[in-house]
Amino acid sequence: MVTLHKLSGEEFMLNENLIETLEARPDTVVTLLNERKYLVKESVAEIAGIIAGYQRSVFGAGKK
Repeated sequence: MVTLHKLSGEEFMLNENLIETLEARPDTVVTLLNERKYLVKESVAEIAGIIAGYQRSVFGAGKK
């Protein structure tokens, strides 16, 4: 799960495996597989980085 922020500033956790699309319109819209949408403060690039960092921490990328 990753931490994001709604436009109101409220922090929430989101299961990144449920994300279908990320769009910048100009606010970032996160659409889940169940078609639920969230407007968030983070940019598309920031969210991609947050997800990549989370996956590295979970799956241990680079460890031998």
